[in-house]
Order: sequence, then structure tokens, then C-alpha cells
Amino acid sequence: MPARVAVTGLKLADFRNYAALSLELDERHVVLAGDNGAGKTNLIEAVSLLSPGRGLRRATLDEMARTGAGGTFAVAAVLDGPDGAVRIGTGVTEPDAAAGERSRRVRIDGAAQKSAEAMLDHIRVLWLTPASDGLFTGPAAERRRFLDRLVLALDPAHGTRVAAFERAMRGRNRLIEEGMRDPGWLDAIEAQMAELGSAIAAARVEAVACLAGLIAATREDHGAFPHAELALEGEIEALAAASGPAGAVEDRYRAILAGARERDRAAGRTLDGPHRADLRVLHGPKQMPAELSSTGEQKALLLGLVLAHARLVGATVGRAPLLLLDEVAAHLDGRRRAALFDVLDSLGGQCWLTGTDAAVFAPLGARAQVFEVAAGRVLPGAGPAR
Repeated sequence: MPARVAVTGLKLADFRNYAALSLELDERHVVLAGDNGAGKTNLIEAVSLLSPGRGLRRATLDEMARTGAGGTFAVAAVLDGPDGAVRIGTGVTEPDAAAGERSRRVRIDGAAQKSAEAMLDHIRVLWLTPASDGLFTGPAAERRRFLDRLVLALDPAHGTRVAAFERAMRGRNRLIEEGMRDPGWLDAIEAQMAELGSAIAAARVEAVACLAGLIAATREDHGAFPHAELALEGEIEALAAASGPAGAVEDRYRAILAGARERDRAAGRTLDGPHRADLRVLHGPKQMPAELSSTGEQKALLLGLVLAHARLVGATVGRAPLLLLDEVAAHLDGRRRAALFDVLDSLGGQCWLTGTDAAVFAPLGARAQVFEVAAGRVLPGAGPAR
């Protein structure tokens, strides 16, 4: 069983609709119940900032700051896990003269960190929100972003590689658009893209293979959620999956980029690379593409996929991830809801769940601590005591 990591204290200042909030928690699951617009999703969005990136809404820093607060906010949490009590703080402060602009800062046990990736040493955070409902029918870009979140939870360097690749690609696009004919400049930037792109593709291939293997091994254990069959589409991913030497994939991608300069200049963008990949999902029991399944089947399939990924993260990194499930339980029938709560327990980590009706979570019993959320205030609810 992976080590349990739980948020046992949370403080917010000027975050979304919370001018100030202080919560004391224990290691049990957390249920947040309240009307729509009360601030439940805002609260778990704050928790999602205990991981690198822009949180579960992918919002800008200005959007996270409370209106009228001058653009600053703070999120502070106490984690209880295998490292003991760890204090993580993140947020936006007034910029100093040298910085010139606001940026997100991270402190762990009072020490400033060079990047948000440092939080991954202590906690992995996964989430599922209603915005993911159209994942299977939406654009490939959304599935790539979902896939890269899955990979990041397993490989802390993945996010840095993806960001660096995108910067290099923008530089190449600019050079070819401007008609740069000096092959030296393009050779250099394409070599960088090839190195990063082949590493991104390899990480995706490995993560999908590991997740598919775990699903195949455990799918009979959680029959309430249909198992997914996964496939990666993409030229560079296909090269990486062929199990050739990493250098060979890098060399091949560099040659592809060099040979496509005129075509890409006419298109105004780079047409080959990991930024074009797609994650295809099949409803396993029905052998049907996920995008052709019913809405209810898609939701159950996606939830099963997220739960399988949480299990893989726990097995891989040795500590159970923190799971944020926004408005998920209300869309499940009673059988699947009970199965969900049992699976959450089996994962070994703390889960935060939101919903408009606290009664939906009654089967959790004493396994959860319940809070009522209303207009930026969070009060102990009527859930059972430990």
C-alpha cells in the first residue's frame, strides 16, 4: 500500500471568493457540499495549486486573485505524509523592482523554491472536473493536455520538457515565417526540438503502456467502471514505441524537421512533432470508441481511467496521490457511487469531493469529514464524526 499523504491544514488569503479562510482537517476524505456558486470548486482549485501548472481550471494568476485584492493571493497547506508535517505555500505577491511582473512563488517549510516542480517531492495531485466531460469528443489538444497531466504525475521533469519544446517550436515557427535561410540557426533549434520532442514522446509511450498494463491486470476488480483500452497516435510517438535507440528517434525527428522547412513555412507552423499527438480511448467491454459511447458511459469510462491512473501513481512513486473530484458522485447511480467510495478507500489517499447535496455522500459514513460551503464561508457540516 502506498504511503498516505493528506492535507491537514489549509489557509487561503484573497483567493477567488475567499478573503480569508483557515481549515483544520484530519486525514479522512473531505466532502464539500453547497449550492452552485458557493465556492466549492474555488476551494479545490486552491488545493490543485499544490502541484505545478495552472491548477484544475488552467486560470491565469489574475483570475485566481480575489476581485479588489490587487492581484495577489496566497494558498498555504500542511501535509501529513511519509516526510512528516510539511508546509507548502504558494501564491502571488507584489513584484519587486527587479522582477517587474507578478509570478507564482513556492515555499516549502519556509524555504523559497526555484520552481513549482519541487512540490512533487512531497505530493502528487490528480483531479477530475465537469470540464473534462467532453474529453473524448473534443479536440485532440484537450486529450494531449490530459495525457501530459497523467505523465507529469509519474515523471516530474515532463512539464519542463513540454514547456521548453513549445518555446523552441515557437522560435522555429518565427524563423521560418521570416524566411530565415541560414541553416545554422534552424539546425540548432531543430536539434533542441528533436531532443525534447523524442523525450516527450518516450515519456508518453511509457506512461500509456504502464497504465494500460495496470488496467488489464485489475479491470475485473472494479467492474462498476468500464475499463479503457488506450492507444497513442502520432508519428514521433510511433517511432518511440518501436523501441529503437533514443538517439535514433531523435535523429529521425531532426531529419523530419529539416526536410519540412518549406512546407511548414507555407503552413505558417510546424506540422510534425509531439504537439500533434492524440490519445485514443476505447470502451473496453463494448469495443467501441469512447467518443461513440453514451454520455453516461463516457463519464464512467473517464472516472475509471482517472482511478486507474491514481493507482498507478501510488504504485510508482510510493505515495498515494491527492484526488480532487468535482461534482462527480451526483452523476452516478447508487451502485457506482458505492463502488466509487470503496475504490477511493483502496487507493490509500485522501480524496476531496464536491456536490450540492451532502446526502449523496452518506455512504462514506465516518470515512469522510463534511463541510458546508456558502458564499466564501466553510463550516463543519452534518456528516458523521470519526
